[in-house]
Amino acid sequence: MGYIQPEKILEAKQMDLLTYLKNYDPDELVHICGNAYTTKSHDSLKISNGKWNWFSRGIGGKTALDYLIKVKGLSFIEAVERITGQAEYKPPVFYSNDKSKEKNKTLLLPKRYINNDKVINYLKRRGIDNGIIDYCISTNRLYESDQYHSAVFVGLDRYNMPRHATIRGIDTGFKGEATGSDKRFAFSIPAKNNTTIHVFESAIDLLSYATMQKLNGKVWKTEHLVSLAGVYKPKRETEENMLPLALGQFLMDHPEVKNINLRLDNDFAGRRAMNAIYKLLTNKYNVCCLFPLSGKDYNDTLCDRVGLSRAISYKKEKQNISCITY
Repeated sequence: MGYIQPEKILEAKQMDLLTYLKNYDPDELVHICGNAYTTKSHDSLKISNGKWNWFSRGIGGKTALDYLIKVKGLSFIEAVERITGQAEYKPPVFYSNDKSKEKNKTLLLPKRYINNDKVINYLKRRGIDNGIIDYCISTNRLYESDQYHSAVFVGLDRYNMPRHATIRGIDTGFKGEATGSDKRFAFSIPAKNNTTIHVFESAIDLLSYATMQKLNGKVWKTEHLVSLAGVYKPKRETEENMLPLALGQFLMDHPEVKNINLRLDNDFAGRRAMNAIYKLLTNKYNVCCLFPLSGKDYNDTLCDRVGLSRAISYKKEKQNISCITY
């Protein structure tokens, strides 16, 4: 299987089918009414509201990449190369309503509480170093929410603007994201002029690893630390997999990176995700899969090391949703 640069895959994935046909195959496009279209070759294939469905075959999707693979029969690599090659020759004009909404998406951060005492105590109970907690608070990466006193882990872009927020309940099992969160900019702590990146599923695992580095007498901020803001679920066919959004964006923003250490959870989902990412990136980067020494994740390992009880699992919690509005 050939290799495609991660940034090219991300570029191809961003193009919707209506944009693709209007820019590069307009003769194939047939306008029905309003924002609804079909194609000359397949009159049962309908395009509207940023999506397409081929009703006679029972398949559909959102992107031009899906269309070229599922309808035109191109391989994943051929489809990516066709889209990016045409876009390079003729930059596209985007038409999808969904894309305009995405560009205008606004992050709604929870209101801050007057102090961060509960969040600090919570993270210390998880074994996180107090100095690392203070660093995250002082750089606007962490705070305590006003209404529920949850821990808010803020993801910043390269200009230090908030673009994502993971919300973690302190005394409950709640896990969610603030409305308008962009997973490309999940919680991270970049280093300066370093070629190595460590990748974690969650912000707490990232901070746990940083704490262990400090316990080992090392300067914990010397290498890039990035979280994926949740479990990454690859598709069964590796060649159709996309990189986790946060990792793909970070590699685009930091072209100096050469070494990638995957430190995901030691469970079925984590091992599967590691395998998929490894296969996608191993031709360009030095990729290592490094499981936690004990327990399921790096916070389990930290708790074992410092003699703390591992985190409680609140399976009965009903508020375990993916998005919350403030």
